[in-house]
Amino acid sequence: VQLQASGGGLVQAGGSLRLSCTASGGTFRNYAMAWFRQAPGRGREFVAAARWGGSVVYADSVKGRFTLSRDNAKNSVYLQMNSLGPEDTAVYFCAADTPPLTILSQQRYERGYDYWGQGTLVTVSS
Repeated sequence: VQLQASGGGLVQAGGSLRLSCTASGGTFRNYAMAWFRQAPGRGREFVAAARWGGSVVYADSVKGRFTLSRDNAKNSVYLQMNSLGPEDTAVYFCAADTPPLTILSQQRYERGYDYWGQGTLVTVSS
């Protein structure tokens, strides 16, 4: 499985961006997909995740501002980011968990995912 993330860039505070991640190989509709991010000098942190047919879960820091969606026909997952602030500046990574899926309690952790994209940089200026 290969994941290709795109859509990052420079945006002013209060603005919006939409990240995309496209998977190749395997059966995408069976994957659990997630977004993580890594700010400069910090570890990678969970942003959002969705299992097929399941609800989406979000980190508290992005709830109400970010929306994860997926299009199984396009083998893609998206992250719509609104009301961006400088604290959202980070490299954003998409990740895939392939069957057999990790238990639900692990979906907020890096160890719950098998494949990672290369990351796309989001910079929010104040």
